[in-house]
This record gives sequence, structure tokens and C-alpha cells, in this order.
Amino acid sequence: MLLPDLEAGCSLSDSITVEELRDWKRRHPGAISVGYVNTTAQIKAELDYCCTSSNAVSVVQAIPEDREILFLPDMFLGAYVAKTTGRKNMRIWAGECHVHAGITPADVLEKLDSVKDAEFVIHPECSCTTPMMYDMADGRYGGRKVSILSTEGMMRRVAESDSRNFVVATETGIMYRMRKQNPGKTFVAASEKAECQYMKMITLEKVYESLLYGRHAVTVPPETAGRARLAIERMLEIS
Repeated sequence: MLLPDLEAGCSLSDSITVEELRDWKRRHPGAISVGYVNTTAQIKAELDYCCTSSNAVSVVQAIPEDREILFLPDMFLGAYVAKTTGRKNMRIWAGECHVHAGITPADVLEKLDSVKDAEFVIHPECSCTTPMMYDMADGRYGGRKVSILSTEGMMRRVAESDSRNFVVATETGIMYRMRKQNPGKTFVAASEKAECQYMKMITLEKVYESLLYGRHAVTVPPETAGRARLAIERMLEIS
């Protein structure tokens, strides 16, 4: 595997170290550890289960209800999963994606008010996801269509929906795909500031040079890779 730019990291992945995870597990013996896919191979090697935003609920539901769960690293996705599943024994790491954490309920309401008949799609990593679930239950969005979905879930939803206008709460890069694949529909970012500077570091020129010269090869020790693969395979068995 090649990494076109060594500075192109991930704020969410960086929010927990393997030493912190090991200490957390020591303080909660017997707990089942579930980690989001945006983590390092070292972290995955310490997990019982890996998960994505689209299957996190299913993974947690597959764990016996009497088992304590350590969910990491995204606290907003964790809160969403705990609320959706009703689990009372989930401990959630206080990590976040800086992009999703910056999208506020005020941003959302402003955009929804400015776009007529807009359907709202939101990623569960957004900081406003959990309070938004209560808002929806209280009817705060006035009967608007609201969907909390993974990235690919958003893509399917906007393609299949009869709505013509959408407010989208996630990293703004998704807007290009949405507009290209759905030319007759209008897409508005919940926040124009929701841009990941790390993702933007990977340019076509850097990808070309990386492939041409084999720059920045990433290798994982076989023992770490084997243990990390186990957490991923357990996830795939559930999915």
C-alpha cells in the first residue's frame, strides 16, 4: 500500500493511541472492545470487533446484552449507537473527527430554512447527531425527511429519493459525487467549513507520483496484521 502524502493523517484516528486503549481495557477487564474503521492497524489488533458507520449498530446488537462494551474512538457515533440500540453498558471514548464535530445544529437549521422542501441527510459522526434524534422525536424539523446514514447510505438515499433538494451534513467532498450522479437534484452543504484538510492533501499529482515511483510504502508487521484481521473478519461475519 502506498501513501501519497505522509502528512495526510486522520484527526479521528489520532484521538486514541494504542497505549491508551490497552490501559482502558485493563481498567475494564471482560469488556468487549469495538472500534471504528478509522483507526490504525495497531488499534485494530487490540479490538474484539471492528465496525463501520453503516454496521456499528448491527455489531453492537450482536454482542450479548450483559457484556460491557468499550466503543472507540468516535464519541458521536458511539452516542448514536447507544441511543439506537438502547445499550446502557457502553463506555464511549471521547474522540472525534474535527470536520464532523464542527457541524452544529445552528448550521443545519439555517440551511434547512434557506432551502425549500429540502430533505436532510446526516452522518452519525456529526456532533449534532444525538441531540438531533431528540429534536426529530419532538417534531422540531416540521415533518421534513431526515435520515442518519453512512457515507454510502447517503449516496443511495439521494439517488432513490423523490426529493429534489437536499441539505447534507458530512465532509463536503461528497457533494461532487452527489451532483455528478444526480444532475437533476440540488445539494447544499450543512456547513461549507466541513472540509478535511488531510483528505485534500491527496491530489491527483501526488497519487500519480506515488504510483510512478512507489513512494511512501506502508507496511504492517505480520503479527499485527493477523490480529487486526481477526477483528475485521468478526465484523464481516455479522454484516
